[in-house]
Amino acid sequence: MAGNRNTKVTKYPKNLNNINIGMVFFAVMAIYIIISVITYFRRDHMVGYQVMEGSLSTNNIYDAIAIRSEKIIESDTAGYINYFATEGGRVAVGNLVYTVDESGQLLEYLKSQGSEEVALGDEDLSELRTQIVNFDSSFDPHDFHTVYDFKVSLDGTVQKLSNNSILSNIQSLNANSGTLQSIDYRYAPDTGIVIYSIDGYENLTLEQMTADLFDEANYSKTQLINNNLVKTGDPVYKISTSEEWSIVIKEDDPEKVQELVELEYVKVRFIKNQNESWGKVSTFTNADGDTFVQLTFTNSMITFCRDRFLNIELITEDETGLKIPNSSIVNRSFYLVPKSYIIKNNENETGVLRVKYDEQGKETSEFIPITIYNEDETQYYLDTDALRSGDTLILTDSNQRYTVSKTDSLIGVYNINKGYADFRQIKILYQNDEYSIVKSNTTYGLNVFDYIVLDALTVDSKAKSGLEAENSDTSDSSYDIRNDNEAVTGESGDDMGESELAPEDESDIPVEEEGPAEESTEE
Repeated sequence: MAGNRNTKVTKYPKNLNNINIGMVFFAVMAIYIIISVITYFRRDHMVGYQVMEGSLSTNNIYDAIAIRSEKIIESDTAGYINYFATEGGRVAVGNLVYTVDESGQLLEYLKSQGSEEVALGDEDLSELRTQIVNFDSSFDPHDFHTVYDFKVSLDGTVQKLSNNSILSNIQSLNANSGTLQSIDYRYAPDTGIVIYSIDGYENLTLEQMTADLFDEANYSKTQLINNNLVKTGDPVYKISTSEEWSIVIKEDDPEKVQELVELEYVKVRFIKNQNESWGKVSTFTNADGDTFVQLTFTNSMITFCRDRFLNIELITEDETGLKIPNSSIVNRSFYLVPKSYIIKNNENETGVLRVKYDEQGKETSEFIPITIYNEDETQYYLDTDALRSGDTLILTDSNQRYTVSKTDSLIGVYNINKGYADFRQIKILYQNDEYSIVKSNTTYGLNVFDYIVLDALTVDSKAKSGLEAENSDTSDSSYDIRNDNEAVTGESGDDMGESELAPEDESDIPVEEEGPAEESTEE
C-alpha cells in the first residue's frame, strides 16, 4: 500500500499525440524546394553562343537626293494624251512614246476594239509586280500621300499596257480606220529612259543644293496621267538621257567629309533593294555653311529612275572574320613570366617550379601546373589563380629566381567547348555597338563553330567593364557550367543585324592592351 502511495504518474498534453512526423518532414522539404527554385531563377544563367564567320560594316545611313540628266518634253499640240512607251523603260530615237488625240475619239475607238478584254502577257505582269514591290518596300505610314502617287502611277501603267497591246500594229489600225487619221504620233527625240512625272528637281546641280531641298514635306511631284487633256506647252513626259547619275547627301561633320574626300570612292548600299555600288566623291559648301557630298555612279540609273529621294548607307569599312557579341567580351589580368621558367614534368604537363618551405623552414620546390593564355617574344601570360603575387620561381639548372609580380591584361571571351568556361584571347578587327569581328585561327584564340559564353557577366562579376576586370587579380579562369549551359547559334553574314547602325563610343569595351601594372624583380 505504501508503494502505491509513492507512485507518481506524469501526464502529457493530449495534442502531442496528434503530431504527424511525415507532415513535418514534407513541410520542411517543400520550403527547401521553394527556396531552391527561387534562388535558381534569381541567379544569372550562362548561355552559349556559337561562333560563326561574318562581317560588320561602318554603316552611315543618309537621306539622299538623286540627280540625273533629265529633259522635259512638252506638247506641241493640244489634245488628249495616250502613252505607249513603258515608264522606266528605254526608248531609242524614233520610238513611239505617246499620241495626241485632238478629237478625243481614240479612247472610244479603243473600247470598241475590245480593250477591256485584253490579256496582259508575262512581261507586262512582271512590270506591275515590280512596281508594287518597289512601293511596298519604300512605303512609310507617316507619309501617306505617296499612296495616291502610287495609285495614279499604277492606273497609268495598266492603261499604257492595255493601249500598247491593242495598238501593237498601229500602222494597220491607222490604215483601216478613218477615225485615227486625226491622231498625231510623237516619237522619242533622244535615247533614254522615259518617266511620266515631273517635280521641279530636273535641272538641279550640286552647286544649287540647299538644306530645304531635303525636306520631303515640301516636296511635290506631278504625275502625268494617261488620256489627260493637255494644251500646247504642257509637259507630257521627261527622258533621262545619260546612265551617269548622282546622289547628294548633307553632312555637317567636317571630319567625316574629309574622310570621304580622302577615300575618293565610297561603297554605297541602297536601302530600297540592298544593291551596292561605288560612287565617286565630290563636295560643295554653300553660302549658308551647309556641306553636301555628291556620289556619282555610272550604272543602276534605270533602277532608281522613278525615285528622287533615296535612303542609303555609306560603307567606309568592311571587316570579315569571326562575329561575336560584345556582351561576350571581357578584359582579364595575367601574370607575365619569362619563357625560360616554363618547364614540363615527367607527365608532359606544362608548369613552373615554385619555392616552397617545409615545417622546419627549409627551402624546397614544388611543380605548379599552369595554362598559357598568350605570349610575346620573351614572356608567357599565366593565369592569376595558379600563382600568387610574390611567389618565387626557380630557373632549372641555375641559381636564378624570379618573383611573380608583373601583370598585363588581355581581351578575350570564355570558351565553353569542354563544358566549362575557359578564357581565350581575341584580336578585335572591328566592332560596332552590338557585335565585334575578331581574327580567326589565332594561337590562343577562337575558331569557327566554337562555343562561347554569351554574357561574360555570368562568369565574371568583375567584368562589368573591361577596365574593372583588368584590375582584378582574383577572377576565376574556369567555371563549371554543365547544368546551366544553353546553346545559341550565332548568325553569319551582314545583317543585321544586320543591322545596320553607326558605331557608338567604344570605350565600354577596350580594344587595346594596357601596359604592365607592376614591375618584375629578378634575383
